[in-house]
Amino acid sequence: EFLVKKGDVENILNWKVMQHKNVEVPFKPARVILQDFTGVPAVVDFAAMRDAVKKLGGDPEKINPICPADLVIDHSIQYLPLKQSSGIISSDFLNPFHWLPVVILKCLQKNQDLEFERNKERFEFLKWGSQAFKNFRIIPPGSGIIHQVNLEYLARVVMDQDGYYYPDSVVGTDSHTTMIDGLGVLGWGVGGIEAEAVMLGQPISMVLPEVVGYKLVGNPQQLVTSTDIVLTITKHLRQVGVVGKFVEFFGPGVAQLSIADRATIANMCPEYGATAAYFPVDDISIGYLIQTGRDKEKVMYTKRYLEAVGMLRDFKNSSQDPDFTQVVELDLHTVVPCCSGPKRPQDKVAVSDMKKDFETCLGAKQGFKGFQIAPDRHNSIVKFNFEGQDFELTHGSVVIAAITSCTNTSNPSVMLGAGLLAKKAVEAGLTVKPYIKTSLSPGSGVVTYYLRESGVMPYLSQLGFDVVGYGCMTCIGNSGPLPESVVEAITQGDLVAVGVLSGNRNFEGRVHPNTRANYLASPPLVIAYAIAGTIRIDFEKEPLGINASGKKIFLKDIWPTRNEIQAVERQFVIPGMFKEVYEKIETVNKAWNALDAPTDKLYTWNPKSTYIKSPPFFDGLVCMNYFSYINCLFVFMMSAFSLSPTQFPFFFSLNSLTPREFNSYGSRRGNDAVMARGTFANIRLVNKFIDKQGPQTIHFPSGETLDVFDAAERYKQAGHPLIVLAGKEYGAGSSRDWAAKGPFLLGVKAVLAESYERIHRSNLVGMGVIPLQYLPGEDAGTLGLTGRERYTIIIPENLKPQMNVQIKLDTGKTFHAIMRFDTDVELTYFHNGGILNYMIRKMAS
Repeated sequence: EFLVKKGDVENILNWKVMQHKNVEVPFKPARVILQDFTGVPAVVDFAAMRDAVKKLGGDPEKINPICPADLVIDHSIQYLPLKQSSGIISSDFLNPFHWLPVVILKCLQKNQDLEFERNKERFEFLKWGSQAFKNFRIIPPGSGIIHQVNLEYLARVVMDQDGYYYPDSVVGTDSHTTMIDGLGVLGWGVGGIEAEAVMLGQPISMVLPEVVGYKLVGNPQQLVTSTDIVLTITKHLRQVGVVGKFVEFFGPGVAQLSIADRATIANMCPEYGATAAYFPVDDISIGYLIQTGRDKEKVMYTKRYLEAVGMLRDFKNSSQDPDFTQVVELDLHTVVPCCSGPKRPQDKVAVSDMKKDFETCLGAKQGFKGFQIAPDRHNSIVKFNFEGQDFELTHGSVVIAAITSCTNTSNPSVMLGAGLLAKKAVEAGLTVKPYIKTSLSPGSGVVTYYLRESGVMPYLSQLGFDVVGYGCMTCIGNSGPLPESVVEAITQGDLVAVGVLSGNRNFEGRVHPNTRANYLASPPLVIAYAIAGTIRIDFEKEPLGINASGKKIFLKDIWPTRNEIQAVERQFVIPGMFKEVYEKIETVNKAWNALDAPTDKLYTWNPKSTYIKSPPFFDGLVCMNYFSYINCLFVFMMSAFSLSPTQFPFFFSLNSLTPREFNSYGSRRGNDAVMARGTFANIRLVNKFIDKQGPQTIHFPSGETLDVFDAAERYKQAGHPLIVLAGKEYGAGSSRDWAAKGPFLLGVKAVLAESYERIHRSNLVGMGVIPLQYLPGEDAGTLGLTGRERYTIIIPENLKPQMNVQIKLDTGKTFHAIMRFDTDVELTYFHNGGILNYMIRKMAS
């Protein structure tokens, strides 16, 4: 009757009716996963909370995750591929395992030294956290991508705790946490504040979702890959409209899909907009647990429990089909080989139409499917020299080809398919042009293991697809620089150059600044387009290439069938591989083992650190039962909310750092001084005080136009708290945890908006910032607000959820707004100055 009320349970039981009522229910996941960019701020907060509890006379060692949490150090930065020997590969993922060829190990060792040099301070801090906190485990660098490690190793499917079994569920600090839904573990991505709240034993407040049933029937054709299926589903569900909804897959077609296939489909859930993309557990799921080396006795208990509670599904038995909000259907036999692009993951194009579609896009109006290139320039050619050889680039030339991302590298069928295609291509005498930036970045060491054991690794390497590390890499835009002569040719001809990758996102500017067109494709197709060297090819009519004997080689000549691939998979993807890799995953990285991390239960903060800094969230904290903000506030009037590193060079120069030492933006999330400067700093932000784009505002006492951070600092020094006036869906698209923490650090005490992105409103509450909402039919325009007024918010002593409160202006005007504390729990957080302060007081008492 506090965190969870009887009415919450009744709302869920009455789902058929309540799914349409926009009611919120509390959800307590079984566990949390974090990647290092968002995990570091969480550990920083936990360390600072221990300090605060000690100051209040409590036991700091009470501050531990209540909900089990795993942190995987998995974010990579820019790298160069092995074949470009002039540079160093750079990735947070390095292969410490014995089965890689020596030449690759030497290059990766170079890279590992560089990574530990750049990130040593962050890594030492995280290692301290793994020793200091209970219920908290860290997977070191070089192990793989968080979602693939979760699938192959961390996921339990059924939890076993204190003599009770219950379903595994998870929230993670990355949108592709949904990948685990493919194994029958309900999971989705959340912001850092929500993850910290769950770690502290608090529930997530979520809208009771509508559930779309996605019925799969039929069998995939022999030449179709799981990537083709997921790109087809992504386009279909975008058209259906599933934003904010759960999708559950059912029907006899599900039984035709392996767990890796299901995980690929679930992984791209954010791209089709759903909250979760769930595949219930069946016998194939149980088989996967055994295949990946899970304890057989535990797996049998898992199966018995699921059978007992009616959660083990037989997809061929239609009597087990649940009730859904709506049902849509896909016949797997209708899926054809395809890609998606050139700028969005939902823009599916059949491979047979790729040439025609790209050429249409060239001349189309600038947009998601257009580049607006003049017709007389469609066949422009630019000649250039690379390593002593002459080459030509045109519109559609492939310059990046990357087998990357947990979306596909977790799937043995497409990875082995790529290997078999590479073998046949090399045996047929085909090659890849040397200037094309090729790479292979698997999501776990298991992938390298079965590629080597099956004998295809040498052929992948011969085509340039060497293992460059274990991480997100090209998929998150960390593809590194292209050869200088290639960049010059692209720039000279204003060419629409192409990147082809087996990732999950291809928005313009994400993959590489010099590839204006980017296509998502299966790993075998990535290799095919690399060999062709262009996207402007009709594989059915034109050869991939001509070998030294003058023979034309077509794609159909080297494309492996599903039966071929599955035969190799059955032989070489075995439990022993998974056991060998994961038994030593926490200890195999020698550089991590050698880190000299502190062992004290309280962290010793280094005042000179530019990576790790004790946040001021708990400064001046005293034990008290109630606070209220009844103050005059100044206002920023913003129409966007985002983070950008525009102030970083100035900040780093103050700390005597050279540009080489800046590292990546995400790596600095453990330093609030960096993040505060990045808040409201997006170069495209529009502040209605200033009639142009830019991260600036007016400091009204002086009349000066200043960067937002500088203006906020002046207001703070003068003792003036701040308010933000905003429009609809405030907070949408923001970097979730720091989008709330940043304004708090700038002195923002309240936001007044027309509506809120659901999670951002929750995060504001978590930081003790008041979310105010205009009454229906009102906004800044109808009330005549300019943002130049001073605001006083009258907070009633007996505050209740969603209460109307009075706001007075220094002009004499008065109006009312809804105070969006939606539950008694949120009011409790507010009275304590936010969720972290609430937990500190609870622990201290």
